Amino acid sequence: MANTTDTVLVIGSSGQLGSELTMELRNMYGGSNVVAADIAAPKHADLRDSGPFEKIDVLDPKAMGELAAKYKFKQIYHLAAVLSATGEKNPKFAWKLNMDGLFNVLDLALEHKVEKVYWPSSIAVFGPNTPRQNTPQHTIMDPNTVYGISKQAGERWCEYYFEKYGLDVRSLRYPGLIGYKALPGGGTTDYAVDIYHQALESASYECFLSENTYLPMMYMPDALKATLDLMHAPAEQVKVRSSYNLSAMSFSPKEIAASIQKHIPEFEISYKPDSRQQIADSWPQSIDDSAAQQDWNWKPAYDLDAMTADMLLNLKKMKQEQAV
Repeated sequence: MANTTDTVLVIGSSGQLGSELTMELRNMYGGSNVVAADIAAPKHADLRDSGPFEKIDVLDPKAMGELAAKYKFKQIYHLAAVLSATGEKNPKFAWKLNMDGLFNVLDLALEHKVEKVYWPSSIAVFGPNTPRQNTPQHTIMDPNTVYGISKQAGERWCEYYFEKYGLDVRSLRYPGLIGYKALPGGGTTDYAVDIYHQALESASYECFLSENTYLPMMYMPDALKATLDLMHAPAEQVKVRSSYNLSAMSFSPKEIAASIQKHIPEFEISYKPDSRQQIADSWPQSIDDSAAQQDWNWKPAYDLDAMTADMLLNLKKMKQEQAV
């Protein structure tokens, strides 16, 4: 169980994952014990008002050190990154932010005796020569996006810091993450977030991937549960120190449209694949996460239809509240 005296830092707290994970951690540790940090101020009032926020650039090690000295963090969740599709527009900056940011956090953790660090990886670490069905935990990794290359390199460095310096770093290879609380953030799997918004607004969606493009996906409540389950597992149960494969469901744009049509029969989808199609075609279609199941009892709660029902219900509620 979580120790209520732990002080936790969430870097990238205003993003899709960070905004929800910060709130979960505040519910668990108490609002004042979880510091939200980002280069941009939080847009959500609940995130802004429920605990401390610090504006920080993860590329500024001096400012990061001052923050650590001020709060004496026991745990750091380092979520700041340039995502896959956005990274291809400015690959050198994506590499700089994703790699230098990670080094700054790892070195900070050593210097300030942080007990645990969480850093997310991604299915983007895999590439065109990786087995695409039930992708194994240990396999060929030849990523062809700067995001995937930086995540693969990051995995090696996280394991290196664990092996060489004893730093307790933990990581998950997220599939596409789908949630209703934040808008898409520049990833290749973001169609599976946007499609729900468009279904409610116009009952139509033009998808940037082709209809039978299968990708591994996960609903945000499952991603939060997996992250916290891993971080709260005893160290001896965490046997993978690069990053754990993680899976919940795999589906195509055609299948998510059919799931939406069960609730909105008039919904229509069309297809206009763009540059993101090439990225998607290099990624796995399904993931073998048996290591996570065996080591710390991972099990998802949501399938496609359960997620669709919950997404539409909550997005409708949010739109009604915004209209008042």
